[in-house]
Amino acid sequence: MAGRLLFTRRRDSSGFGTAELRNPERDLHHFRRRLSLVAALVFIAFCGLFARFFYLQVVQHAHFETLAETNRIAIVPIVPNRGVITDRNGIVLAQSYSAYTLEITPSRVANVDATIDKLSEIVDVEPRDRKRFKKLSEESKNFESLPIRTKLTDEEVARFAVNRYRFPGVDIKARLFRQYPFGEIASHVIGYIGRINDKDNERIAAWDDTANYKGSDYIGKVGVELSYERELHGTTGVEDVEVDAGGRAVRTLKRMPPIAGNNLQLSLDIRLQQVAETAFGDRRGALVAIDPTSGDVLAFVSKPGFDPNLFVDGIDPANWQELNDSPDKPLLNRPLRGAYPPGSTIKPYLALAALTSGKRTPNQTIYDPGFFQIPGQAHKFRDDKPGGHGTVDMYKSIVQSCDTYYYMLANDTDIDDTARFLSKLGFGQKTGIDIEGELTGVLPSREWKRQRFAGKNYRDEHRKWYLGDSISAGIGQGYNAFTPIQLAHAIAMIANDGVGYTPHLVKSITNVKTGEVREIAREPTSRLNVRPADLAVIQHALAGVPKEGTSAAAFKDAKYASAGKTGTAQVFSLKGEKYSEHHIDERMRDHAWYEAYAPVDHPKIAVAVLIENGGFGAQAAAPIARKVFDYWLLGQAEPGAAKDLPGSGDPDEGD
Repeated sequence: MAGRLLFTRRRDSSGFGTAELRNPERDLHHFRRRLSLVAALVFIAFCGLFARFFYLQVVQHAHFETLAETNRIAIVPIVPNRGVITDRNGIVLAQSYSAYTLEITPSRVANVDATIDKLSEIVDVEPRDRKRFKKLSEESKNFESLPIRTKLTDEEVARFAVNRYRFPGVDIKARLFRQYPFGEIASHVIGYIGRINDKDNERIAAWDDTANYKGSDYIGKVGVELSYERELHGTTGVEDVEVDAGGRAVRTLKRMPPIAGNNLQLSLDIRLQQVAETAFGDRRGALVAIDPTSGDVLAFVSKPGFDPNLFVDGIDPANWQELNDSPDKPLLNRPLRGAYPPGSTIKPYLALAALTSGKRTPNQTIYDPGFFQIPGQAHKFRDDKPGGHGTVDMYKSIVQSCDTYYYMLANDTDIDDTARFLSKLGFGQKTGIDIEGELTGVLPSREWKRQRFAGKNYRDEHRKWYLGDSISAGIGQGYNAFTPIQLAHAIAMIANDGVGYTPHLVKSITNVKTGEVREIAREPTSRLNVRPADLAVIQHALAGVPKEGTSAAAFKDAKYASAGKTGTAQVFSLKGEKYSEHHIDERMRDHAWYEAYAPVDHPKIAVAVLIENGGFGAQAAAPIARKVFDYWLLGQAEPGAAKDLPGSGDPDEGD
């Protein structure tokens, strides 16, 4: 037989056995078939594994090699050293230095508050450090390393190094810090740096410079630090570092060093700046000194100032509140953003406009009874001198600052013609100085008034220009509001025979890598279209002011000849009452102005000085200009010397 049959016996339910026939070969066939199926499945599975292995190890080799290398290598940005800022003589005004900081990476710390508490047992952590860290944590991404303490001493670094194993996620790092050696001196010029915020990131993105700011935490916020940020920042370097499984650096594989930012040399003279700021004392105000032949800003004062070093580490709430809430407004850049009525300092420009238009001649006179009255009206516009100045020509109108002369001139002149002429001197527009934040001020005209009162809350009579508006504008009051930088620019043009330069603070830029010095070339940007003879009339009258006019007391016995004009600007209307500063709240007193240049024959310096609520320009502002001129022209009055200001006695008549 082809096969063998096997019998098996089993019992049924009745207890009797039954026989069952089995075929071993059939069973073996079924077994082999199942075994083949399993083998096929195993083979297919191994083929799949092999295919996947081949794909990962051969096809995707380069990709996964890169990922593995990335896990092994950390790319660390290296922040460049920020450029140095110096004055015109090379004296350092802003520089960077390296110091150790204690930093926490919140994502690597289980309990940040508990960690800080333990750290405070090793390193001194003050409440302000905790507040700053909390603020940074709210503004930053969780994986960023944030400083809890900055500028650690060597002893503190050593104490933490011994205990470092207890603090995972806490490290000592070296960071660059900005230093301003002169503190408040020239703070509004230099500015300060601060932590990069969302607005700064938008600005960086607009520059298409995001990659260059990787690893950078700080950026210029105001002043030169802001305006020349891209010059000062430098080029960020890169370091490829091999790290272990814990993320700690093992060794440096490759390094592309950073390139330090460019150095800036300012036109500012810090010693002259000190002289000017010392002369202000505790008074509020502004001063701008310009070289009229180049536009170099020699001094730029805004009082009171602030210490930019407070912002380097992140200003604490107490100091910020003190600066922000102070009624003296120390953060206000007065030369650029303070708009004040110019008072009588506008008179030389109005006189030059009258000569140019033919409205007046140098020898033409008026009679000043002490007031001017619009025909048909009862109101009198009073002169500062009771009883008046008598017969007044153009020279006397400037030297003695006769208001009535300019009331009459304003009555005879169209305000739009006046505005067009004054705009050529830079009034009512930005001078273009190379730091941000400059205001245009207000140069009134009919069109200006229509736009100013164009809202639905105003009626037609509000938008109309009246003769009384012109009369007030004729002595620098009314709607007039100019910035100190505009006054300085205008008087510099007069000093330079009608040729104007854009005021600027940066004189040259030095490339640290190549050593190349790039001078900031300055060309004349404006020129007055006036007759030289007419300009000479105004220059002659200005020279008479410190010689025999309203600022004669301040410039008594000066060893050089100067030219200038005093000004006193009302803060509020007296409504016909006589002004008496002793009976008026200090902040409601008149502002004091003085604009001047020296020497008369070859001007080297032009200044505009403003003392807020200072009273008479001759008494408060002119002596400061004298002190500035004495130092710049004669080398007198060392910075910080406690000397009485000349001419600080009773003022002469007028401003």
